[in-house]
Amino acid sequence: MSAQAKKVLAVMTDLFFSAKVMDTAKRFGMTVEIVRDHDVALEKIREKPSVVVLDLNCDAADPIGLIQAIKSNPETRRISTIGFVSHVQTELKLKAQQSGCDMVVARSVFAQNLPDIFRRHATIQPSRAI
Repeated sequence: MSAQAKKVLAVMTDLFFSAKVMDTAKRFGMTVEIVRDHDVALEKIREKPSVVVLDLNCDAADPIGLIQAIKSNPETRRISTIGFVSHVQTELKLKAQQSGCDMVVARSVFAQNLPDIFRRHATIQPSRAI
């Protein structure tokens, strides 16, 4: 009997990061849904993904508002939230942390540590390329 695949909700518009998130999640047996819009993201959060990954610069999705919505709702507050931002945007990073984001990292750190991040949320070990 196999464990049900965990779901990643990715709130982003950057195609490079979208592809990286999808590829890495697939290696860990996770499914990914990428959204770019605030209302769609709120709808998908109700499905209780394992983790919500937010590009804090995705203005159309209002990532700070999404973090606040997730963390203020008793039904969703336990969903892990991970935000990434340019290393020079310290004010935005602080705002995300104050809103309740579980982890806020620089874009480069996020990209470098994505396998470790997803490993913590996955139900299975990564598949190995042959």
